Amino acid sequence: TLMPEQNIIVKYSLYAGPKSTKILEDQGFDASINLPAMLDYGWFHIIAKGMFDLMMFIDGYVGSLAIAIILVTVLLKIVLFPLASKSYKSMAHMRKIQPEMKKLQEKHGDDRQALSMEMMALYKKHGVNPASGCWPMLVQIPIFFAMYKVILMSFEFRQAEIGLWIHDMSVRDPFFVLPILMGLTMILQQRMNPQPLDDTQKMVMNIMPIVFTALFLFFPSGLVLYWLTNNVLSIAQQYIIMKREG
Repeated sequence: TLMPEQNIIVKYSLYAGPKSTKILEDQGFDASINLPAMLDYGWFHIIAKGMFDLMMFIDGYVGSLAIAIILVTVLLKIVLFPLASKSYKSMAHMRKIQPEMKKLQEKHGDDRQALSMEMMALYKKHGVNPASGCWPMLVQIPIFFAMYKVILMSFEFRQAEIGLWIHDMSVRDPFFVLPILMGLTMILQQRMNPQPLDDTQKMVMNIMPIVFTALFLFFPSGLVLYWLTNNVLSIAQQYIIMKREG
């Protein structure tokens, strides 16, 4: 309450500047003010902050955030390799038994129950788990969203160059080259996977690369670089494992 002719002086501390992690963490004017709290990476903050710190550490040595993104992606693929290896082995076995699966489909026609039972028996006989291929994708979802937040929210990626025509990783590729390359790698990866027997599922799988490419057209180019690198490494891993499995 302010009485007549009474004055009250209220002091505020104001920060006006970029959301640069180094600046916010190194500020020394008032320890009680938690400026780094302005950097909100969302639900996967812990993962995002860890990835950001790792990229900044690598950038300190290589002097390029684009190379840092690629190297972090390589490290993630190495860490997740045991899970991916199991998935790709399962896919290789699925491709082997696909002729038998088609015969069962022709044999039972519209009898879904009989077909499902025969399919389960076939999977059990060859030791195949059709659901195992989903795990690498599920694990990558929080990593993808964490990377999205890091590149979108971190000041350090503003006007950070990838090279050639891309001079800002925090905005879209001006010529859409990276998203198109990413879409092509998705199509190639899809051709390596066992094809669904159901026509509807097959149609959905064929449309997915187009939908993802359309979405990625307007995503930050740094994020598209991460996903493109991830796809290329996945294709290499899958090719080696499937060739080894015959």
